[in-house]
Amino acid sequence: MAKPRICVIGSLNVDFVTYAQRCPGPGETLTGYITGTQQDVSVSMIGAVGADDPYYSSLLQPTLEKSGVDTTGIEQRTDCQTGSATIIVEEGENGENRIVVVPGANHSGMNDVSKILTTVQTHCPAPQVVVLQGEIPRSTVISLMQHFNDRKVPTHVVLNIAPVYPEGIPTAALANTAVLIMNETEAVQMAGSIPEIPVTYQSESDLQPEQLAPLFHKIVNIPIVLITLGAKGVFFSTATGHQGFVRGVKVEKVVDTTAAGDTFVGYLSTAFAKHAATGGGPEDFDARIESVVQEANRAAAACVQRRGAIESIPFAHEINDRQ
Repeated sequence: MAKPRICVIGSLNVDFVTYAQRCPGPGETLTGYITGTQQDVSVSMIGAVGADDPYYSSLLQPTLEKSGVDTTGIEQRTDCQTGSATIIVEEGENGENRIVVVPGANHSGMNDVSKILTTVQTHCPAPQVVVLQGEIPRSTVISLMQHFNDRKVPTHVVLNIAPVYPEGIPTAALANTAVLIMNETEAVQMAGSIPEIPVTYQSESDLQPEQLAPLFHKIVNIPIVLITLGAKGVFFSTATGHQGFVRGVKVEKVVDTTAAGDTFVGYLSTAFAKHAATGGGPEDFDARIESVVQEANRAAAACVQRRGAIESIPFAHEINDRQ
């Protein structure tokens, strides 16, 4: 039996991670330091990088391939540079980070939707799951959602809308998205960007997940909604009325929160792809959703106890060994 297929269409960034006791003030210089850098699903990455800089070939590509990710669908372009992210982690703030992103090829190289769809067909045909997020052009994401959310297309979309586009995403494109994953800030922003949703929140502290999630089911026709709440845990909701809260995993020390959200999305997407490969859909994921969220939570908890970005994401066997 062929492995379930996941196609990630998104951004590729070289991360420059610096650790310091606190974030420097205006005009201040601080001394910090940096870190170095058997799967049962098939994962392909579709994206764009710069061909004339050394970062992709020497850093990103080897790291992805070592993790079992197919990189043949990544385009190396001569007209732009590989995206980068400068991350400052405050050791005195429970590993909280501040990130400045320079999109580079993630924007200028990801505008041709027809080309992207051809690349998917060539390098990852008929995936069970396509993972999308907000670090590539909005117009591209909208067009890809319109394509993959068509009921005639068997692929399921997992959307981690991070970051949220200022203009939001039209409900016509969001409709039929299998899984929508948001953190507290993104949930507030998404609610405010959809005119049809009647509730408004001033900040994350006002957020009521149990009130908001059903509106995405009823108004936007999204079967599964997950709202991550940081250390507090995760709220999950399905269109069939199954709701619940999975508490956050207590850890001895939070070292670096970078990639915790990506870890959660990866584990959730993997479980859903396996479910879809057996013929299942969003409507019959209720029996598994709580245990899947628990596992994804454990993985994110392991991630925050490690330094770095890609290298901090745990493999499945590491999570299973800790149970």
